[in-house]
Amino acid sequence: MSGGSTTEPRTESLVAVSHGTSDPAGQRAINSLVEEIRRAASVAVHQSFVDVQEPRASTLLLGLPDEEQHAVLVPLLLSRGVHVDQDLTEAAALRPNTRIAPALGPHPSLALVIEHRLVQAGWRRGEPVILAGAGTRLAQGVHDCQQVANLLAGLLGVQVTAAFVAAATPSLGEAVAAARAASPQHRVVVASYLLAPGYFQSLIERCGADLVSDPLLAPDAEVPAELVNLVLHRFLAALS
Repeated sequence: MSGGSTTEPRTESLVAVSHGTSDPAGQRAINSLVEEIRRAASVAVHQSFVDVQEPRASTLLLGLPDEEQHAVLVPLLLSRGVHVDQDLTEAAALRPNTRIAPALGPHPSLALVIEHRLVQAGWRRGEPVILAGAGTRLAQGVHDCQQVANLLAGLLGVQVTAAFVAAATPSLGEAVAAARAASPQHRVVVASYLLAPGYFQSLIERCGADLVSDPLLAPDAEVPAELVNLVLHRFLAALS
């Protein structure tokens, strides 16, 4: 018999973790994104949630097959917040060799998708834009959204103001009112900085703006390649 040692192949898996929603259109949008990730990835891809839907990330991790030794939780979330900093950290601690990738934002790819959604909605070049994020109590999450507003401003060549549906300031309602007062002759344009349709998107659509864009994953539309590539980029970076 020959001596020496053998090394078992390292097997990774990508666990896509979204917020979860009871909205059927939002569920279809996230499911479509995960399916596109699964088609593009060279590893096993699983879907989980931090709220509303099942399986939760912790439950899924505990049920992964033994051969998937290195799991990476990739948040399908646009900025840092309690779900990334607390919920996923607690879930990852339940299984050895589990890593957590950063949230999707901020990243230039997100600004590109938002620009596309604005153009689809009828945005006219030169019109200022309000970027409407969900909101978070974490200062870093607010900063993340402001960074995306800056990236979008660079693409559009106009002022882009970050505002929030909840938990952070300025509120979307305040931003819309301020824009209306500052330029009553211009339309108030709001770009949705949400990943998928759902309750928060419905609030954005009722904010009083003249024009509101679809979320990044528009209802029953093709999944932007930029989002798929960004998820895979976050996954690979977490492994390196």
